[in-house]
Order: sequence, then structure tokens, then C-alpha cells
Amino acid sequence: MPSQSDGPFDRLIAWLGHLLRLDGGTRKVAGSDRPLLSLALLDYYVILVATILLASIGALMSLSSSSVYAQSQDLSPYYYAQRQVLFLVVGGGVAAIASRLRERWIRIAGLAAYAASVLMLILVFTPLGSDAGKGNRNWLALGPVTLQPSEFAKLALVIAGSSYLAARREDLGRARHLVPYLLMFAVPVILIIAQGDLGTVMIIGAVMFAQMWAFGIRLRYLLGLMVLAAGSVAVAVATRPSRMRRVLLFLSPTDSPDASQQPLSAIFALASGGWWGVGIGASRQKWGGLYDGAQNDYVFAVLGEEMGLVGTMAVIVLFALLTWAGIRVAMRSSSQFSRALAATITAWTAIQAVMNMGVALNLFPVFGVPLPFISIGGSALISNLVAAGLLLACARGERAAAKYLDASRRSGPLRVTTVVDGGRRG
Repeated sequence: MPSQSDGPFDRLIAWLGHLLRLDGGTRKVAGSDRPLLSLALLDYYVILVATILLASIGALMSLSSSSVYAQSQDLSPYYYAQRQVLFLVVGGGVAAIASRLRERWIRIAGLAAYAASVLMLILVFTPLGSDAGKGNRNWLALGPVTLQPSEFAKLALVIAGSSYLAARREDLGRARHLVPYLLMFAVPVILIIAQGDLGTVMIIGAVMFAQMWAFGIRLRYLLGLMVLAAGSVAVAVATRPSRMRRVLLFLSPTDSPDASQQPLSAIFALASGGWWGVGIGASRQKWGGLYDGAQNDYVFAVLGEEMGLVGTMAVIVLFALLTWAGIRVAMRSSSQFSRALAATITAWTAIQAVMNMGVALNLFPVFGVPLPFISIGGSALISNLVAAGLLLACARGERAAAKYLDASRRSGPLRVTTVVDGGRRG
């Protein structure tokens, strides 16, 4: 049981561990006395398999959801899908490297990524910046490649924030030690909000609060910052007509003659999918009401129409497994930095997935955030894949996993010749 000195994150993890029997459970592996849930590399493989399956579904949906929109722009129906597969290959390669990094190199990479992301955010305000036909000027055009720096800023803040808090855990009860941490987040947030991307700012804010709560920051600090954040979001919405229109349309979708057809089309898509869906590529709503949102904000609706309730539940289960394994990694990691990094990556992925799926289900107004691993967008996909790679690195650093891997390296592979020779002698 946790002691009174444990932070709220420690107490929650201990409670979840007891509830889900993360300490080993009672199920046994066939032919073995070892509990199923205490297998050394279980978390590693759950994260790996869930990520691969989600990315594979994303590659499939990238073609189905974007083909109509690509043709409306006089492009090949495979244009966005081909780009997405290319980004998947690049992101997968970087994720494979990230999964093998040690803690020291992850910290160094996080600082470099933070500096690079801030520089790219600043360059958006130069002639290199672009709105990419989306309305907000939050893209960076570097020749044939167009990047969204705010997506990389999420990943950089996850690593840099975890590194800062882990190094100063004993001093976090004092407000003055939180000032550099808050300034670290404030710089990218100000640049991103100036670019008009409130949805990304809300994700970053949620990540920051999850990170602070995980480290047991005093409740009065958290509540004060939440009130300030809520007020800032309200002002940002009220001072921009397009954002205010989204909120009003969500509250009263039929009162305005200019009401967007996307929310209603998303509900139609999900409802018409039934149990098994209408078939891959056979979505009808992507031809009209969903338009440019079919491959981004409302990709979950297209998935539900084409794959049905079975497909949507499969995606939800995969995200739930990824979250479950991430919590286990955070609980079982051997260092404060790994615990913070695993917890924050897990919170980021889960929160963003819930926000995107909630928009498709008409539970939230449109935030403009992608569904991790599935929505079209190279910057988002690469960031999510690298984050998954770092989560795998944390999983490899679990005490039991590290001990198992170390023993495997010492023992080396089995020698078949010894068995054969022994059989001949017999």
C-alpha cells in the first residue's frame, strides 16, 4: 500500500494495480507457474502490437477517407494515402531508434527537440509559414515538405517537462521552482495560439496538468492554473468568430442556416455502419457532408460507417490497451523520469483520442485535433509514433524487463549443435 507521502499519481496507480491485479493476477500461462500479467515484456509487446495495429488501420483509412477530398482538389485519389504511408515508414524508423534509447539520450534529445520546435514555430511567422489551405497559419513549408511544428512541440514538451520535474521532485512544493517549468510551456503555447490553433493548445494544457498531477504538485497550484487556463480558453473562443461559431453550432446545431453539415453527417455515418459496416471504401458521407473533415476531425465517423460497430470498438479497445499498458509502465519504471515520461505519453495519447472520437460522436465541439495514428497528417503521425517508441523504451527499462533482457544477453542464443551432438552420443 502507498505511504502518506506518495503523490496522488502514486496512490491512483497503486489502487489501479490492486483493482486490475497488475501485481501479477491469478491467471497462469499454460505449462508455467508464472502469472500472466507479471511476464517481463508483457507491457512492451502490448504497446508494440497495439501501435502496429492502430497504425495499420490508419494506413488503410488514409486511402478510404481521403480519396474523395483528393479528387476534389484535382489530385490522384491515392495522393494523401501515399504521403501517409511514406510518413508511416519514416516515423516507424525513428520510433524503432527511439525504443532503444537510454534515459540519458532521451533527455538530451528532448532538449534538442524543444529548441528545434520553438525555432520552427517562430519560422511559421516568416515567409516560410503557410496556412496549407486550412485557414490557420500554423504550417511550415520547406520545399516539397510541409510540416506542422505544433505537433512536434507536443512531443518535445512531454520529454522536456518530464526531465525538468524528475530532476526537481524534492523542490516542487515551492512555487518558485514551478516558474521555469511553466515558462517552458508558455513559450510554445503563446506561439501556437498566435497561429490560431486553439485545439493543440488545449492538448498541451491537458498534458501539462497530467504531468504536474503525476508528480504530486499541490492541489491549490493546479486549481489556480486550471481557472486561469479556463478563462484564457473562454477569451480565445469569444474573441474569434470562427471559434464562437463552432461552440454555438454545437449547442444549437439547427438554429443557424449556416450550420455545418459535418456533425450531422458524422452521426449519420456512425448510425448507417451497423454492426459490420458498409465495407472499406464504401462510405457515403465522405462524398458530401464530411468533406475535408473525413480524413482528420471525423475520420472515426468514416471508420464507423465502413467498419461498423465492430471496427469502432476494435479501435477503442486498442487505445484502451495502449493506455492500460502505459499505466503499467509508469507504475513499474525504475526511475522518476521514466515514470513521468510513460505517464505523460499515455495521458497525451488517451486524451487526444477521446477528444477526437468525442467530436465524431457529437459530444464535443470541433477541436481540430487528429486521432492518433489514424488521421491524415504526417507531422502528427511521426510525433505519435516516436512517442510510442519512447514508451517502448520505458517498457524495456522496467525492472523485470531490464533484468530479463540482461539475462538474455548474458546467456546468448541456444546452441542447436549441442543438442544434436548430445543425441548422437546417446
